[in-house]
Amino acid sequence: MSDPLQRPDPDALLARLEAEEIQARRGRLKIFFGASPGVGKTYAMLAAARTLQSQGVDVAVGVVETHGRRETAELVQGLELLPSRQVEHRGRRLQEFDLDGALQRAPDLVLVDELAHSNAPGSRHPKRWQDVEELLAAGIDVFTTVNVQHLESLNDVVGRITGARVWETVPDRLFDAADEVVLVDLPPEELLTRLKAGKVYVPQQAERAMANFFRKGNLLALRELALRRTADRVDDDVRAYRRDQSVSTVWPTRESLLVCIGPGPGSERLVRSAARLATQLEVPWHALYVETPRYQRLPEGERGRVLKSLRLAQELGAETANRPGQDAAAAAIQYAREHNLGKVLLGRELPGDWRRWLPWRTSLARRLARQAPDLDVMQVASDGVDGEAPPLPDGPARPAAVNVRGYGLAAAAVAAVTLVATPLHGALDLANIVMLFLLAVLFAAVKLGRNPAILAAFLSVAAFDFFFVSPRLSFAVSDVQYLLTFSVMLAVALITAQLTAGLRFQVDVAQSRERRSDALYEMARELSAALTVEQIDDITRRFVQQGFQARALLLVPGQQERLSLPEGLPADLPVDLGIAQWAADHGEAAGLSTDTLPSAPMRYLPLKAPMRTRGVLAVLPREQPWLPSPEQERLLETCATLVAIAVERVHYIEVAQEALVQMESERLRNGLLAALSHDLRTPLTALVGLADSLSLGGALPPAQAELAQAIRGEAMRTSALVHNLLDMARLQSGQVTLKKEWQPLEEVVGAALQARASVLAQHRVRVDLPADLPLLEFDAVLMERVFCNLIENAAKYTPPGSLIEIGARREAERVLVSVSDNGPGLPPGKEAGLFEKFTRGQDESAIPGVGLGLAIVRAIVDAHKGKVWAENRSDGPGARFVFTLPLGQPPALPTELL
Repeated sequence: MSDPLQRPDPDALLARLEAEEIQARRGRLKIFFGASPGVGKTYAMLAAARTLQSQGVDVAVGVVETHGRRETAELVQGLELLPSRQVEHRGRRLQEFDLDGALQRAPDLVLVDELAHSNAPGSRHPKRWQDVEELLAAGIDVFTTVNVQHLESLNDVVGRITGARVWETVPDRLFDAADEVVLVDLPPEELLTRLKAGKVYVPQQAERAMANFFRKGNLLALRELALRRTADRVDDDVRAYRRDQSVSTVWPTRESLLVCIGPGPGSERLVRSAARLATQLEVPWHALYVETPRYQRLPEGERGRVLKSLRLAQELGAETANRPGQDAAAAAIQYAREHNLGKVLLGRELPGDWRRWLPWRTSLARRLARQAPDLDVMQVASDGVDGEAPPLPDGPARPAAVNVRGYGLAAAAVAAVTLVATPLHGALDLANIVMLFLLAVLFAAVKLGRNPAILAAFLSVAAFDFFFVSPRLSFAVSDVQYLLTFSVMLAVALITAQLTAGLRFQVDVAQSRERRSDALYEMARELSAALTVEQIDDITRRFVQQGFQARALLLVPGQQERLSLPEGLPADLPVDLGIAQWAADHGEAAGLSTDTLPSAPMRYLPLKAPMRTRGVLAVLPREQPWLPSPEQERLLETCATLVAIAVERVHYIEVAQEALVQMESERLRNGLLAALSHDLRTPLTALVGLADSLSLGGALPPAQAELAQAIRGEAMRTSALVHNLLDMARLQSGQVTLKKEWQPLEEVVGAALQARASVLAQHRVRVDLPADLPLLEFDAVLMERVFCNLIENAAKYTPPGSLIEIGARREAERVLVSVSDNGPGLPPGKEAGLFEKFTRGQDESAIPGVGLGLAIVRAIVDAHKGKVWAENRSDGPGARFVFTLPLGQPPALPTELL
């Protein structure tokens, strides 16, 4: 029979075949990895590509940065260069990798240098590594290069070492999923020599680099990081190969440690010893507890000690696991070989434990050494911890709970078989009667457990001897051969009891796992159909009640992203909002059986969804104290994750529904505005014309002339309002096309002041535009509208004689333009809302207007890629409206115009 430790898992084989099928359709990724620039990654990539080209592989160069290095440029010659893509950015023409061209050309291999590069705005993907993923998905092989400082997980570490933070990064998953990683290494002294010789940067850049990034200490640290990261990836590859090939022996490629935890009093000391040893050896370590059938019969104190030791190991940095199994040695060997752990640490047996001298009892260390000679087995002292004394060697043993009912039923089963078989003594052979007694032993093992089955085995032998073997009704034996029959019968009964009890334990474990899986499946299915948070709360409560015998409460953020108690909270549920808020803010579990406020009666689990934390799940166990097993911990964390995803899904459903309602409302409003404005423009124009005709028709009495002028003024104001409505509808519908040209800002300001001369008749105006203000690219007609609306708004809400100031200044990559006044200022808290449609500074006011002017200003500025905001002046009373325009690269003026 084959060794079960070497038999591959069918599910794992199926998953591997599916993964290989997917991988066969993808291209292969090869990364040339280095500690810093200049070690020769691009050179090595080109050399490998030329070798493949000589073997008939279709190779094309997508992007290669030679950085002016002659040796690298020579290797590019003879390779096909794919045309680059021209991108305009801030007035400059950039050369970018043409992804579509590479996909259309579809060579066998594409060289894409500098994997962490950020693409220019307007590209399909913001990062080059995303281009590479699309190439791989199309079945094209890719060679690329990356430095250790560009890995996301090491980016901050490199920043602390070198003092320079690199903002272009590559996710570690891409590095780990690469088919091959080639480490291109160079000693720091040789790299510095290349740098001084100008083979890395030009002389001026080389001097600055040597004074900052390329210091010898930095290079040594980066080299160590690169070597360690490569070693970690190789270790993962070794583990994957061992798993795929079902390798049963441990390969000592890397030191690693496995500590086996037992229910004894020295388990905590064993864990701490393992943590110290792992720290000294600088190796990863695992903590394992094998859940044998004996675990189910352990007293509550010993079970709690096991869980406490596993929790301690997890806190000290171990990867913890508990495995069900009949034999602790076999389970530990299987776990060690699965994870390629070469050293096993055990606690030494107590010297006064008399059970170790029993001939049929072999210590765990001896069984490990005998069954796995490839493992290093070490033992440490385990004489208690933290003042906990071991049991006295000669003291009385603590009485265990006796299964009186089980033993009684086992004896009754044997008695029943005896009664049934007695009248059949003459009709049945003794061998068949033995089978009946084995049936009683089998019944006891299946229904009652191991110990009642052992009792049934001894009673069966005794009853068979007493009632059926001559001389009957005595334990004397007339034929010595019956002694062999008794021995075989007892052995078969004991083995049957042992195997049956073991199978029963495995069935119990399988059923328990099946119940948990079914519960999770039902919970996930119900959560996927939940449409409200209340439904999610109800589903969660039922699952936690069934799976953990505990009560649960879902706490979700309310106003200002603070947790709040739901209405109708039961008075006997001791929820602490402070602890719950801490768990939500820090993204860590708190409360019962955690490191944060463990004396609290409830545990608070943060609901960490893919986007952010969506609340807290509070759990109140029925029994206190509560020490969940690692499997229960994982199940509870899985439950919290499912709930978090469901809450986030419901949130985005609400957001989508609100957005849909807003879009429909906006579309209806814009259509109504457009219809009204078109229908009103014609009668308003006629009304203005009639008013002008009355004024020009001849001399009118003063009262009628004033009335005609008032009619004309109101008609013009209403016409301007209709014009604003039409413009707002056109801007919102996207029907306005910008006609941007390079022009000075002074001309637009002057035109706006002239157009609003009548409005500014009773105000003072000051214009402060610097003489060196550069040309800006904008639509003159729309920008004039911006100034007109801002000037009219300032004049409308300030008293006569107020000062209106128009200014501008250059700031970095933009120009700030402001329109200020010295009036009463803006209502506090309404600065941002003033730019919404139909929003006014004063809700009840005699000042005419419907609140569209500033909304049009924001729409026009947004179309020009700028920003607009309002604020109260800090240098005195009044309001200030500020908007920005991108600076860009203005064209050079002819010499005669300078």
